[in-house]
Amino acid sequence: MTFNSLSYFIFLLVIYLLFYLISDRRRWLLLLIASYGFYATLRAPYLLAVLLMVTAISYACGLRMTSNQDEAIRKRWLWIGTSTCVAILALLKYLPFLEAKTNTILGLKSTTSSTLISIGVSYFTFQAISYLSDIYLEIEEPERHFGIYALYMAFFPKLLQGPIERAGDLLPQLKQPYKFDYDTMRSGMLLFTWGLFKKVVVADRLAPYADQIYNNVHDYKGLPLIVGTYAYALQIYFDFSGYTDMARGAGSIFGISLSENFRSPYLATSIAEFWRRWHISFSRWILDYIFRPLQMTWRKWGQKGTAAALILTFAISGIWHGASSGFVIWGLLHGIYLAASTYYRPYQKSIYKWLRLDKKQWPDWWKVFITFNLTSFAWIYFRAISVNDALYVTNNILSFKNLINRSISDIIAKDILLEKGGINAFIIVSLLIMLSIIHQRGWKQSTLYNLNTTMRWFCYLLILLLLSLFSYPSTYNFIYYQF
Repeated sequence: MTFNSLSYFIFLLVIYLLFYLISDRRRWLLLLIASYGFYATLRAPYLLAVLLMVTAISYACGLRMTSNQDEAIRKRWLWIGTSTCVAILALLKYLPFLEAKTNTILGLKSTTSSTLISIGVSYFTFQAISYLSDIYLEIEEPERHFGIYALYMAFFPKLLQGPIERAGDLLPQLKQPYKFDYDTMRSGMLLFTWGLFKKVVVADRLAPYADQIYNNVHDYKGLPLIVGTYAYALQIYFDFSGYTDMARGAGSIFGISLSENFRSPYLATSIAEFWRRWHISFSRWILDYIFRPLQMTWRKWGQKGTAAALILTFAISGIWHGASSGFVIWGLLHGIYLAASTYYRPYQKSIYKWLRLDKKQWPDWWKVFITFNLTSFAWIYFRAISVNDALYVTNNILSFKNLINRSISDIIAKDILLEKGGINAFIIVSLLIMLSIIHQRGWKQSTLYNLNTTMRWFCYLLILLLLSLFSYPSTYNFIYYQF
């Protein structure tokens, strides 16, 4: 049951009606049952067992840390909880890889599904680790109600792809009495619909376009590789942010405010700013629990220690995405970008002044352009089927010899639209519309609310019409389900 399926819409409606009708005392139980039921629709019983195991271990270790004042004992329980969670996560994420390698050596057929094996596990495991760390650092008190804590771990809108919620943000909301609020309900439904639009109208339309290029990279050179790379960069953004909007919208229906996970990342003026806007809950997690401890450990090395901490942190983030050299290279590229900026930053003002880029009349678009292209370059290694394919793309993406002596219409039809003008023309128009909306940094849902009733409902119906007319006939899973 995926967010963009009819079964999920029915499920959400039924759960909300029951939630509205029962008392506050039992609402947490209903949401917990619904969350485990939602996870059970994946038809992988071991995933439910893993969720229960991680929940029970982190809950017990959290209580033990507060019941013992001895620092060594507290640290021991932190180590037991976090190392167990990491071991479970590593086993599930790398089991398909290890099985495939073993079967290749032994000549056996692989039976494990690499996509389903760990779906959702990364997110609730990271949440458990942050919970234990915050208790150890005495930022949060442990939750004593096991049912509430289990709901904190399993709340179904954020279970499969995040956001990775902190205990201090989500736990208090799960204990608050529910009070129906029309504006909150309307806001949540609109946000959910907006996320659905981003997923099925934009991301799913871009998917076959990017797939055609990246599944057959050796058939293309130059412009098609550029367009395919940009298409994937936009596809993964609209796909992932679409899920987040749907998750936040569903949470709002139950009076739960989930964390913002995207903030127009492709408008960032630096890679550091990109990571403050992209997958924000994950960025905060690796910053707080990987980078800062490493930076403190290596602080005696000064700038070199910071650079090394950045590179290692993002290498780990690449490993988290899966057992693929491409993911590791993607992470290392971002680590190198950020490490280089630590050396570049002290000279930034002087360089800007020398290039006369410090004048106010110069907009930030050139910084946005550079940041977007650096990010898109890294996506090549993230998306390519193999490192060899990625290297082919990087070696041939700026090859324009095949454009000589060709008409503009032929280039557009064959190299940009790939002879699928009708569908891909709509993609380009949709992207222009979507990007122009995203560019309006101050745009909020209140813009719609301020319209009169007729215009507001016209906009609602227009979005629904576009969803029905232009949703892609094939079903594409959310990209980050595999992580």
